[in-house]
Amino acid sequence: MANKAVFGIATRVGQAEQIAMQLKAAGFSGDDISVLFPDKEGSRDFAHEQHTKAPEGAAAGAGTGGLLGGGLGWLVGIGALAIPGVGPFIAAGPIMAALAGAAVGAAAGGLTGALVGLGIPEYEAKRYEGKILKGNILISVHTEDSKEVEKAKEIFKREGAQDIAYTGETAVNARA
Repeated sequence: MANKAVFGIATRVGQAEQIAMQLKAAGFSGDDISVLFPDKEGSRDFAHEQHTKAPEGAAAGAGTGGLLGGGLGWLVGIGALAIPGVGPFIAAGPIMAALAGAAVGAAAGGLTGALVGLGIPEYEAKRYEGKILKGNILISVHTEDSKEVEKAKEIFKREGAQDIAYTGETAVNARA
């Protein structure tokens, strides 16, 4: 799996769908695109899998992707999960397994702790948690190199995403 990721916040499902579709059109794999949003409607409308019990359980939710509808149904591993102390969420992509693992461990850090575990700096994770809990959607895409980071950031900016950040920053490769 890639060691870098670009993250951003969408304020509407339609915006999140557009960002995801643009990332896919730009050549990013559906396996590398993640979305996370609060399940305010009740998972009956989105997915049958509830309270995922293990990261492996994310695969069980893959068949429910079509129920999400719109432009996000094609994402891998979509399902519902509950994060202790935070509430129910709909997640898809690599973030699903990471959050399912946090849900199993009843991580003291809740959503922020799970996001930090994905490599997001704590201050960013806290800001993302606040925005997600207010109904916004976190979107991320794993990238392989700085060229992909820039391509993803450009898509996020063009589509109006907020709080765009990336992880996995490394020092410039100095040739000895």
